[in-house]
Amino acid sequence: MSAASNRILVPVDGSANALRAVEFAAALVKGRADARLELVNVQTPVGQAVSMFVARADIKGYQREEGMKALAPAIEALKREGVPHGHHIGVGRPGEVIAHFAAELKCDHIVMGTRGLGSTLGLLLGSVATDVIHHCTVPVTLVK
Repeated sequence: MSAASNRILVPVDGSANALRAVEFAAALVKGRADARLELVNVQTPVGQAVSMFVARADIKGYQREEGMKALAPAIEALKREGVPHGHHIGVGRPGEVIAHFAAELKCDHIVMGTRGLGSTLGLLLGSVATDVIHHCTVPVTLVK
């Protein structure tokens, strides 16, 4: 991380690999008053068939609940370490959503795990990581 990196985005999906990325990023910023971590969880959008039978508010509530479950261990770890942080939940394609949050939050670095909890896409080495690298203009550090 360069000395100028003040805001790091860390995608979190609830996996052990994502938590290792959080710990790695926390070590980079710990003790720096000018630095902050931004955690983001990306939820899968529901299909049209589901949205025909389930109220939009219920879907959003479910996505928020699931997002917070995934974020909770990372938030607790950062609180214990005294690392300034924020947390966010997005919905959509992970690479695009992560790139959006990186730009919106003015993050100058992304730290993420190489593999997460994805389904068969997760069998490909870091398919989400590859998608993030494709969509982002800031440096991306992958943590194994």
